[in-house]
Amino acid sequence: MVEEVNMPDLAEVLKNALSLNVDDRATVAEKLLASLDELDEGESDRLWAEEAARRLEEYRAGRAGATGAQDVATKAERLFR
Repeated sequence: MVEEVNMPDLAEVLKNALSLNVDDRATVAEKLLASLDELDEGESDRLWAEEAARRLEEYRAGRAGATGAQDVATKAERLFR
């Protein structure tokens, strides 16, 4: 017989993580970011495609704005000086 494991939902995980002290939050963030490096190329491509589709939908629905290429280049130049 396989025992079912009840996983907490995302809201609960975030609530708990955000209640940690700053050092522990940094450790959690580091571990989560490192776990993304372990994705294979296909999974990474799928996730980026989903994110691109989500952003396009937000833009088309008027919930997100666009930034011109020149503005992006200017900001990048300022940040990397």
